[in-house]
Amino acid sequence: MGKVVLARVDSRLIHGQVATNVSKSAGANALFVADDLSANDEFTKNIIMGAGSRTGYKIRVLKEDGAIRYWEDRQYDDFNVMLITKSIEIMHKIIKGGVPVENLNLGGLPQVPGATPIISEVAINKAQLDLLVDLQNTYPNMNIYFQATPSLKKVMLADAIKLFS
Repeated sequence: MGKVVLARVDSRLIHGQVATNVSKSAGANALFVADDLSANDEFTKNIIMGAGSRTGYKIRVLKEDGAIRYWEDRQYDDFNVMLITKSIEIMHKIIKGGVPVENLNLGGLPQVPGATPIISEVAINKAQLDLLVDLQNTYPNMNIYFQATPSLKKVMLADAIKLFS
């Protein structure tokens, strides 16, 4: 049976930091991207597969519902998976769909109008905060934190909530 060793929200999906520092620190041997747009676009899918192939890890580009079905059907085989989505909304859907996650890392969401910076690499809005709080309330043992790379300081969800008060 496989395991999600780290779930990460990063708008860039697979890039240098994810492919090297973050995935190794998490103990991953597979990178699964769950993103409908990427899975349905052969060009984008090939770019992701190419970027990931240099890691030596198993790479899969799945539709969002496919990430849930793969867990239901095969529990991600024997892989230690780093599951990556572009948005909190997609990650919320996958976790609520039954994919078990112990560690949720928010590592790359750019500043956009209406978003509050949590760390320099991550900004979220109130609706996204509410989704994270929903996950924390539903799965109280889930470790939800903001951190771009393992060498940088972690900001826990409880501290991020204070920025919206």
